[in-house]
Amino acid sequence: MIIAASRVSGVIVLRSAHVRCAARRFIQTGQPPANAGSAEAYLEPVPNHPGITSLLLNRPKAKNAISMNLLKEFQECLDKVQFDKTTRVLIVRSSTLGSFCAGADLVERAGMSKAQVDKFLIDLRRALGTLEGLPVPTIAAIDGPALGGGLELGLACDLRVAGHSVTKIGLPEVKLGIIPGAGGTQRLTRLLGLAKAKDLIFTARVLTAAEAHQFGVVNYVSDPETSAFHKAMQLAKQMSANAPLALKAAKQAISRVPELGLESGLDFERASYEPLLHTKDRLEALQAFKEKRAPVFKGE
Repeated sequence: MIIAASRVSGVIVLRSAHVRCAARRFIQTGQPPANAGSAEAYLEPVPNHPGITSLLLNRPKAKNAISMNLLKEFQECLDKVQFDKTTRVLIVRSSTLGSFCAGADLVERAGMSKAQVDKFLIDLRRALGTLEGLPVPTIAAIDGPALGGGLELGLACDLRVAGHSVTKIGLPEVKLGIIPGAGGTQRLTRLLGLAKAKDLIFTARVLTAAEAHQFGVVNYVSDPETSAFHKAMQLAKQMSANAPLALKAAKQAISRVPELGLESGLDFERASYEPLLHTKDRLEALQAFKEKRAPVFKGE
């Protein structure tokens, strides 16, 4: 069976040929392995693509609405990725095609006390902050509705890919008498600028994949007849072929841009650049260039 990363430590392994075949079908068709298990969020390495890991949301009947338990397991997965040297790119996706994340579980929320709601919001903020701060590139593969907290989860990733047929992407909170409360007002504004963020949040507009791409909410839309995960894998393969330490340094430098002036940013960029000159991967890159072959990076 596939061991959920939220249940074990160390490297995740596929234990049987049957599971490897099932996981391969998952990549090609978007269908999950039959024995994905009861975990509401779990990690799974992508077969035949070392360095690429999926973080799957697994509440299909609730369209992956964020429950207290899903949030707990999601955070556990992120904590593992944060210190996992084998993961070079993380794809956040649904365990079932046609879903991504419908936001907070409002059915569960209705029975929660104020103290429980407050804790949930604090935990959600922490989880999305951890996701945003991961040292590896992250891609949200949006193959279904991404509403409210679901879109906010996507905004915490470095890139977002929407499935061609997705029709529900947005922050509709003001229709429910609240505002986006898991970073939506902040991350969307940093992404799009004041006017576009106000437009989407004030109107509570729900976008199609094509509209979300036009607005800049998502970076890519998959081709017809393919999934967001398929496109995300294309990007992840390009990224994972590069030097892991360089990817980490590049993400670190880019992420500091909003809070630094140009001169301070240039200083930080140089401080991030300098240590890379002395890495084994840098020497391997130079040697590979000289020998006209693809480099083999080890993250050293």
